[in-house]
Amino acid sequence: MKIIMLGAPGAGKGTQAKMLSERYGIPHISTGDIFRANIKNNTELGKKAKSYMDAGALVPDELVVDLVVDRIKNADCMKGFILDGFPRTIPQAEALDYALNNQNEKIDYAINVDVPDENIIERMSGRRACVGCGATYHVVYNPTKAEGVCDQCGQELILRDDDKPETVKKRLDVYHEQTQPLIDHYEKKGALFTVDGTQDIQVVFDTIVKKLG
Repeated sequence: MKIIMLGAPGAGKGTQAKMLSERYGIPHISTGDIFRANIKNNTELGKKAKSYMDAGALVPDELVVDLVVDRIKNADCMKGFILDGFPRTIPQAEALDYALNNQNEKIDYAINVDVPDENIIERMSGRRACVGCGATYHVVYNPTKAEGVCDQCGQELILRDDDKPETVKKRLDVYHEQTQPLIDHYEKKGALFTVDGTQDIQVVFDTIVKKLG
């Protein structure tokens, strides 16, 4: 079972991907993890990716696709995989389709965790992170015992720049511009499954599992 997770930043697709990975015994693969593993192991692809990252440039589509295709050839992907954060654009999706097609394979499901922008902005702007141990909380959904103080180490909590409403709005704009076309792409292929991500995490998970069987 080959799955792609779609959804805006903060929609909860990473959480669902982890739960699905455990349920079906297939790896949850994020491009960030692939980059880190290749750079750490000093592979040829890792060296190329690092040269772009060190220069503050985006890693080109061709190289990202090469890294992903290389990863999904590993033995742990024999039964399938869950891609999280890839593809981000139509060229990446087409390159992945082409690579899988060469192996007589295809994406079975593109699961779109759908959450309205205003919900995401509320979710992310309510996050708080501890400056000491890095623990994360939410002012509404997972508050600390004492306001502004970490339950674990007692240090101060902050709102990270990434979670500020204006930053979240910009990230959502980029997502809609780049990734929205992917929803149409997988819908045309008959692989798209959209789930209401505003529901409880377990309800979202159960809905996805019911669809996957």
